[in-house]
Amino acid sequence: MTTTRRLATRRHLLVAALAALAIPAYAIDYREISWDDLVPKDWDPMKSFRDLQNLDALPDTDPRIQKLYDRMRQVWDSAPTVPAMQGKEGRIAGYLVPLEEGKQGIREFLLVPYFGACIHLPPPPANQIVHVRASTPVRGLRSMDAVWVSGRFGLQRSDSTLGVSGYTMTADSVTKHQGPGGKP
Repeated sequence: MTTTRRLATRRHLLVAALAALAIPAYAIDYREISWDDLVPKDWDPMKSFRDLQNLDALPDTDPRIQKLYDRMRQVWDSAPTVPAMQGKEGRIAGYLVPLEEGKQGIREFLLVPYFGACIHLPPPPANQIVHVRASTPVRGLRSMDAVWVSGRFGLQRSDSTLGVSGYTMTADSVTKHQGPGGKP
């Protein structure tokens, strides 16, 4: 077993022990990740649209608007991720969009950077959506609650009815955000 894997295993055992004592996993001192950290520095989505001019005068029913929307979805759904995030542990604030919810709580959800993302169209770019799987079901939270998620990031594109995510996260902890107004 590699040193990195041994440390990760120890960290997960520590998280489980803290959970048993009702101590939040963020007490482990996860590094805070910002949404900007998930976007490659050289990615410019507007580069794909430099040929567009004067579309603001067109009505929404114009076929060119639908063509633009389809093109935008293609660019955003294929938004690049940051390779260095693979396997990185951290904590990130965002808004919860449930994917799988049952009697036990929410086991799977999308984490998004702003209120209403993935609920209203269009969803954010794939590098701004994290597909989260909670190690234990999350209780007491609902759609669009502001939360902190602590865990390990992965790079795997996933398509759901609510949007395409560029990242995954195995969550050790999901807690309600306690910032001003409950907003991240």
